[in-house]
Order: sequence, then C-alpha cells, then structure tokens
Amino acid sequence: MKRIVLIYQSLLGLYGDRGNAMVLRSRLEARGIDAEIIAVEPGDEVPPDGLVYLLGGGEDAAQISAVKLLKDDGTIYKAIDGGAVLFAVCAGYQITGNSFTVGDDDRVIEGLGLLDVDTRRGPERAVGEILTRWRRPDGSDYLITGFENHGGFTTLGPQAQALATVEVGVGNANDGTEGAVQGHVIGTYPHGPVLARNPALADHLLELALGETLSELPSAEIEELRRQRIAFVR
Repeated sequence: MKRIVLIYQSLLGLYGDRGNAMVLRSRLEARGIDAEIIAVEPGDEVPPDGLVYLLGGGEDAAQISAVKLLKDDGTIYKAIDGGAVLFAVCAGYQITGNSFTVGDDDRVIEGLGLLDVDTRRGPERAVGEILTRWRRPDGSDYLITGFENHGGFTTLGPQAQALATVEVGVGNANDGTEGAVQGHVIGTYPHGPVLARNPALADHLLELALGETLSELPSAEIEELRRQRIAFVR
C-alpha cells in the first residue's frame, strides 16, 4: 500500500490543495497500485513511510506553526533522504526554503531548509491565472496551468533549479521563473489544484518517488480541458 501523506490541512489547507493528494491516489490506483491518503494534523506524528508528502497553502501564523512542528517531528527530512518526494504549494513552497517573511513588519522566519530559496514580500501581489513551461525529464516541454495568489516573491539560490519558465503570470519574483526543484523536493505557486490541471506533473512526482516509469493514462476529456484553459490564459 502506497501512502500519500497530506500534512497539516488545518494549517495549510486553504486553497483546495487537498485535491493534489486525491489526484495522486487516483493515478496510482488506475495503474493497479494500491494507495491511501494519510492526513496528518498538528499533534500527530508524520509517518516515515510515505511515497509523496504534500504541503498546501496557508496564512502567516500557520506557516510559522507548521515549520516548528515539522522541525520538531523531524520525519520529513528522513523520508526525503530515503527517497520520498515532497511537493509543496504556495505557502508550503515558501516554508520549505531557507527563510520567509511574515507580518506587516516583514519578520524573517527560518524555513525548513529543504530548498535553497528565500521569500520576501513582493512589490505587488500576484493574483490570477498563470501559465508556465516545464521541461520534462525526457526533454519535452509541457505547459503547466494554475492560479497563483501570493504576496511573497521567491529567489533561488545556487542549489535549487527553477521548475518552469513563465509565459503568463508572475511566478517566483516576476523574473521569468516559477517554482523550484532540489532533489526530491519540488515547490510551486499555482493552485487549481495544480496536479488535477496538469496530470503529467502528477505522474512525474510518482515516477520520481517510485523510481520507475509509469504507463500512460490518456484522457481526451482532460486534454480538452487543458486546451481550453491554455487558450483562455493566452
């Protein structure tokens, strides 16, 4: 049984990012792989045997609490070292970095240090549809669609690579990049949920965690919805 671990929904579950866990489970089961979603709340121990761990969007106080809890628990570090994947969205993305700011006084908070990125308040809030171009491991391009809503601007250090380049929207810091990748840790800003909108990205997370290539799951309905969203944004 493969476990998809959804971390702290009461803190980091404001924008429907729980749907990412449902997509991952569904795509595993469609290939005959038994899977379950484990929801971990503050006070619960994070299970060490997850295949993919998920962090979602939240507010300032929730970010601070989540960082402290995850550091005190420590399991997420061991799980990633053991081959698990961490997929973090928006606020979850920010807290995986080296540091981020909160409050009107822009207080700097130390993050989890899993991505070599830093987040500071941006000159404007990024709100709206975003379209980015992701270079897949096989060298092909794939358009990622989603909805961004963040006030923090994120800059990448030398150990992290951008997940994608921006065609429409703000992304990390209005610098043409979006998200970050470092080993088995992937952070990104778009909601949607982003994995429901972009099944190839969902499969990439699963393949990275499983260490194998998965069979294709073609869907004319999903592709038509993607075509419409991409056309609308453009």
